[in-house]
Amino acid sequence: LKAVILIGGPQKGTRFRPLSFEVPKPLFPVAGVPMVQHHIEACSKVPGLKEILLMGFYQPNEALSRFLVSAQQEFKIPIRYLQEYAALGTGGGIYHFRDQILSGGAEAFFVLNADVCSEFPLQEMLEFWQQHGDVHSFVILGTTANRTQALNYGCIVANADTQEVQHYVEKPSTFVSEIINCGIYLFTPAIFQHIGEVFQRNQQELALEESSNGWQRAEVIRLEQDVFTALAGSGKLYVYKTDGFWSQIKSAGSAIYASRLYLNQYSKSHPERLAQNKPGGPVIRGNVYIHPTASIDSTAVLGPNVSIGEGVTVGAGVRVRESIVLHGASLHDHTCVLNTIVGWDSTIGRWARVEGTPSDPNPNDPYAKIDSETLFRDGRLTPSITILGCSVTIPAEVVILNSIVLPHKELSRSYKNQIIL
Repeated sequence: LKAVILIGGPQKGTRFRPLSFEVPKPLFPVAGVPMVQHHIEACSKVPGLKEILLMGFYQPNEALSRFLVSAQQEFKIPIRYLQEYAALGTGGGIYHFRDQILSGGAEAFFVLNADVCSEFPLQEMLEFWQQHGDVHSFVILGTTANRTQALNYGCIVANADTQEVQHYVEKPSTFVSEIINCGIYLFTPAIFQHIGEVFQRNQQELALEESSNGWQRAEVIRLEQDVFTALAGSGKLYVYKTDGFWSQIKSAGSAIYASRLYLNQYSKSHPERLAQNKPGGPVIRGNVYIHPTASIDSTAVLGPNVSIGEGVTVGAGVRVRESIVLHGASLHDHTCVLNTIVGWDSTIGRWARVEGTPSDPNPNDPYAKIDSETLFRDGRLTPSITILGCSVTIPAEVVILNSIVLPHKELSRSYKNQIIL
């Protein structure tokens, strides 16, 4: 067994700016650890999994290399990064590196998208695959969404008895099914034959269109539209439905929501990561992660759903909730931070208030997913999580509401519903 984690590349993550300027999106900390570490940890728990491959077209930089080295030591499993020479789509990358994936005689491999947060029921998918179908069948992880939101995802129509996928549509224009694709798959080497057929077809089509300016590539293959749509109804594709938590992490607002889901899971999986109320320590409400190097005044009140990075200083009387405070930031006395991501090395002055509007799914609907809101609606900034880029300085006694502040800014006054460039 192996696992492949698709981490994308620099021109993606635009909805994640200005945070993705500083760090590749897969390394952005969610619930105190890099986003992709949750995936690696889940893979490392699958018995018999021999290797994890990260695939994307980020230039291998220092942050990525450091992360891979520390993750290999922590999880005791070989992890390699395979860099694509261009954006090849979700299927093109694994097809391009098929020899690396199959080396050592892999019988099956997981493929996980890095921008999802999930309970990752990989072991259950494996058992489901062993019970169902032949060795050449493939499994998609699915979950239930509500009718209107299902249109934003890949929709799966499956046989109620066998769970065989009969029909697959990516982002349909009308309602197809409430079961959506979670972006987590279990494949056997036979998948490469199907991706290869798409590759050949693309090549033939490009050969016919000589006037295509040469910008299209036959190697760009999308698993969802090009492969699953064709495989549906062939008896080779199955869906394993999960009732565990799942969410996309496309925007900064969804990172705070993902952080809540993971912190909630820590109470079962990593209770040692959650801060406790101690005499002489800050007041903790709900699930809070505090990095051991952070210094927090005993009169501060944190939580629920707060993640404090390394070297952060939190002054007296500070109130933080539903927020991520990244390393090196400093919150001076009596500041109030709600629904906000505070960037690396940013400073918030005394008595300042920084607040955003949560973009959480409807809590009354168990199948509601987070909406991928656009930044603007009717020419106005949609109220959402407030984001401070890195090294932003906010003076004392100002109010910042529903705003996005780009890195290295020193603000002099209050702002509301603005992008501060």
